[in-house]
Amino acid sequence: FSQILLADEINRATPRTQSALLEAMQERQVTVDIKTHPLPRPFLVLATQNPVELEGTFPLPEAQLDRFLLKIAIGYPDNAGENDILLRFATDDPLESLQPVIQPAEILEMQTAVRQIRVEESVRNYVVNICRASRSHEDIDLGVSPRATMALYRTCQALAAIRDREFVIPDDVKTLAPFVLTHRLMINPQTLLRGRSPADIIREIVNTVPVPVEA
Repeated sequence: FSQILLADEINRATPRTQSALLEAMQERQVTVDIKTHPLPRPFLVLATQNPVELEGTFPLPEAQLDRFLLKIAIGYPDNAGENDILLRFATDDPLESLQPVIQPAEILEMQTAVRQIRVEESVRNYVVNICRASRSHEDIDLGVSPRATMALYRTCQALAAIRDREFVIPDDVKTLAPFVLTHRLMINPQTLLRGRSPADIIREIVNTVPVPVEA
């Protein structure tokens, strides 16, 4: 088994294949012929999704979407980035000479360290209130699950660590909420017809929920 699974254009996988990923993504194990095999730690799933073509694709079930920590729209590279791609691939394929940049044990150590980042009660309640607001919003048929609340909490701890802080601040929550929550929402059809996107609604919720301030 691999430790990093890259599913390119995952929405081309059949529903049966997609459902098979649920156990691996949540339980960190796979079951074959009634025998369960634990997956190595760390185990990560990265996936791309074709946003244009519909023929030959299958929508990802809500249960699977909920197990992806983040959804990021990459878009096109800028001018400098596109030139850099041409230069790097000009004479050979750099993908054929990739070398490890970190060991699995180091990733596990970083994951443990992230859990030690402090989250004050007021900021923790801010995370919870944003997620709960999605469950009562008039434009949302199905709000985010407690799994999403945990995902937002953990990613905020990670962002604080990346920014060399020992504590989470409300701006971390504001920054990450669109990337952690939008793909988990089920928007009602009338809202979609009005041209409102999940990102629009999450931004509205973030701007509406009171931000904790120091006393």
